[in-house]
Amino acid sequence: MTAGTDQTGTTELAHGFCFGEGPRWFEGLLWFSDMLGEAVHTVTLSGSMTTLPVPGHSPSGLGFRPDGTLLIVSTQRRQVLRYDGDTVELLADLSDVVPAALGDMVVDEHGRAYVGSQARSGGVIVRIDPDGTRAVVAEELDFPNGMVITPDGAALIVAESTARRLSAFTIDPDGSLTNRRVFAEGLDGPPDGLAIDAEGGVWAALTLAQEFHRFSPDGSTVTDRIDADGRTAIACALGGVEGRTLFLVTTTDAYPERLVGTKLSRVDALMVATPAPGDHDDHHHH
Repeated sequence: MTAGTDQTGTTELAHGFCFGEGPRWFEGLLWFSDMLGEAVHTVTLSGSMTTLPVPGHSPSGLGFRPDGTLLIVSTQRRQVLRYDGDTVELLADLSDVVPAALGDMVVDEHGRAYVGSQARSGGVIVRIDPDGTRAVVAEELDFPNGMVITPDGAALIVAESTARRLSAFTIDPDGSLTNRRVFAEGLDGPPDGLAIDAEGGVWAALTLAQEFHRFSPDGSTVTDRIDADGRTAIACALGGVEGRTLFLVTTTDAYPERLVGTKLSRVDALMVATPAPGDHDDHHHH
């Protein structure tokens, strides 16, 4: 633990689901997937939950398009679904272009979705454009997992779980990913979900290390460490009223198949120093 994060302030927000993934803050709610429970949940800051069942799918990565459409990754079916607030429909089937099950996703300000296919080596990232065009935009990744886009929209950072590193790409105007480089390597454990703050600092869930780390905007140093208290760190998201609530998704085992039928996944919330990118509904920005 370092200065800037008061860990004593951790509060449990939600529990009673099987394997949480893909937390995203959107319009006053934390959205997250229950991959094994075949549902997408929302939870308010006061802890009220809703459930959107997605039977037959193992949902993981989530993302919102600028118009508010929710995109949902269906991992095993290698599909991306869309939810308009009413119905869940197929957006894209990627099974003909990816080598392995899908995992996480990030959606940019133009509504382009970047989706990872989690091969232990030879993993890829596929971009789905708003018009439905699909393109493989990165290859030879070692289990691509969480992804974030920098606040200026210029770069995409991806967690490579088996390599224990974070890699960065330049996002070209057409959505291509170029200039691959190492953002941080030699991590204390395999990274899973990522979140990014207004300074460009990157929060990573380090599964087996049972910690969440914040990396400086240049990736060179770990500025904050949060102990997951003996639990597996799966994913994180920044949000809340001032954008300074870090949501921590944890579970009791790194291997989802061992958790089928359990209800041991949890979401905790904690205040941090640097807010999420963008405007927040508080007096500092008016």
